[in-house]
Amino acid sequence: MIQDKRPNPDQMNFLHADLLDQLNPKHPLLRLADNIPWDYFETEFSPLYSDQGRPAKPIRLMVGLSILKHLEDLSDEVLIERWVRVHTNNYFVVRRRFSGRFPATPRT
Repeated sequence: MIQDKRPNPDQMNFLHADLLDQLNPKHPLLRLADNIPWDYFETEFSPLYSDQGRPAKPIRLMVGLSILKHLEDLSDEVLIERWVRVHTNNYFVVRRRFSGRFPATPRT
C-alpha cells in the first residue's frame, strides 16, 4: 500500500508558525477583525459573485481592504501600494515567512 506523502494542511509546523501566532493579539486591527461578523458579508455578497469569467477575490479580502481604506482615508492606489509594500518588505527581510513584528525594538 502506498502512503499519501502530501502534507496535512491542518497539521501545525513548528518551523513555520501560524501568522496569528506572530502578531500582537492586542493590536486594534486584530481585535476589530475578531469582532467583525465576516459570515454576514459572505452571506450578503455571495449572490453577487459568479462562477463564470475570472476567479473572484475572496469576499473577506475585498471587505477587509475596503474597511482599511476607509479607516485610514486612503485612495485605492495608496491602499494597494501599502498592501504590496508590507508583503514585499517582509519577503526582503525574512524571505519566506510573514512576520507582523518589527525585527528589532526601536529606541525611545
